[in-house]
Amino acid sequence: MPSDNSTRFGRIGIWSSALHPSGPDDAAAVSTAVAELDALGYGTIWMGGSPSLDQVVPVVEATRRITVATGILSIWEHEAPAVAERTARIRRDSAGRFVLGLGVSHGGFTPNYARPYSTMVEYLDALDAAADPVPASGRVLAALGPKMLKLAADRAAGAHPYLVTAEHTAEARATLGPDALLAPELTVVLDTDIDRARTVARGMLAMYLQLPNYTNNLLRLGFTDGDLADGGSDRLLAALFALGGPETVRTRVAEYVDAGADHLALQVLTGDRTKALPLPEWRTLAEALELTPRADTRD
Repeated sequence: MPSDNSTRFGRIGIWSSALHPSGPDDAAAVSTAVAELDALGYGTIWMGGSPSLDQVVPVVEATRRITVATGILSIWEHEAPAVAERTARIRRDSAGRFVLGLGVSHGGFTPNYARPYSTMVEYLDALDAAADPVPASGRVLAALGPKMLKLAADRAAGAHPYLVTAEHTAEARATLGPDALLAPELTVVLDTDIDRARTVARGMLAMYLQLPNYTNNLLRLGFTDGDLADGGSDRLLAALFALGGPETVRTRVAEYVDAGADHLALQVLTGDRTKALPLPEWRTLAEALELTPRADTRD
């Protein structure tokens, strides 16, 4: 019998920072794309890049059965009472398909960044005390270290770690316990030319290697300062990415699942910077990972 997490989130989801459009043309493209992700059989759409709840609404409205989650909403940018009220409305309108993903972001992005763990605890307290509380089952936390992972198990449905290895997934599962959701992000470059795939991966990773939350976590996992230099060593890329064809992606997904992941949120990178919504690659992955397509249930 599938677990509750498997039913709610599915085995595989898509993570993308391109799903909060900046204008009407983008909005139409996003609505078409997320409807297709729903039809392809993905379990969850993760709206990356710190979206607002206003940006969540059209994605929920353009889909029918897929779970929609923020990956993540920054707690520094949105007041908890307003988030609770809007989340309750979105969850009611979507029959509970929306999940509020929360995170503490990074000091470089947030002028008032301080006491991230304690601030997250206070934010969860405020969500609980709101007129329309956000239930623990309706929220997940971006968590890397043991304290935040434990908080995710105690005060949320579970954890959504970003930029982590299969080894971190095993450690996170041990910290979370058997029942909490563990939904790590895994970045994919569908290119069998390994040098070209590494170039694409380094283009994305270089920014994240300037952020202490990620670099400290990677150092805890046994990587060195040398691994973090120049966009990442080959060893680091092999641990953090799925680089290659569909068979490589299947193998990497299995590694994370074997390590304890309930769900993988796949982020697809391509060498084409103009292709924000990589629908051909999303279709390829759905077929390679043997997702079950959904019939269109629109009225």
